Amino acid sequence: MLAFKAGDARAFEALVLRHRGPVFNFILRFTGNRARAEELLQEAWLKVVRGASDYEPKARFTTWVYTIARNLCVDNSRKESYRRTESLDAPAGRMDDGDGRLLGEAIADPAGMSPDRGAHAARIRPFIERALAALPEEQREVFVLREYAGVAFKEIAQVTGVPENTVKSRMRYALEGLRKKLTEAGVDGDLAEDGRTVA
Repeated sequence: MLAFKAGDARAFEALVLRHRGPVFNFILRFTGNRARAEELLQEAWLKVVRGASDYEPKARFTTWVYTIARNLCVDNSRKESYRRTESLDAPAGRMDDGDGRLLGEAIADPAGMSPDRGAHAARIRPFIERALAALPEEQREVFVLREYAGVAFKEIAQVTGVPENTVKSRMRYALEGLRKKLTEAGVDGDLAEDGRTVA
């Protein structure tokens, strides 16, 4: 980011390549709408470009970019009185592109996942997504940043503007809520304390 601030356009390309996917996944899970997530992602990168001259490395770049993305998502949810969610079982692309993948498959990160775990994850994914959507926004936000984006609790605290202990508390409540919903749905998904078994 400092190289981009100094005028190196290639540095911006490197930032986008490195962070586009995780930031998009965060926005998508926050909004539940693929088209809106794409728009907000573009707005986030525009804010990065516009804010480059004022950027100071007070925290990691990821903390800064997730703060931008989160603020856009919060503003978006305030503007919309009704949010239509897109099922992760919906087609990922246009119907005529012949891809055939589902949205959940398109945003999943199966790297390093065993076939057994992958099958289990595919089976329980719809239950997890429904349970996740039912969580209060502040718990869902912490869970998504931690588990889908891999952001550390300390950085999540900076992104959300709450103390780290509050972030950990929200994560604990999110895991408890997910366990309860999965149990009610008859899913034997075993969520570890850090949620890592969730696909």
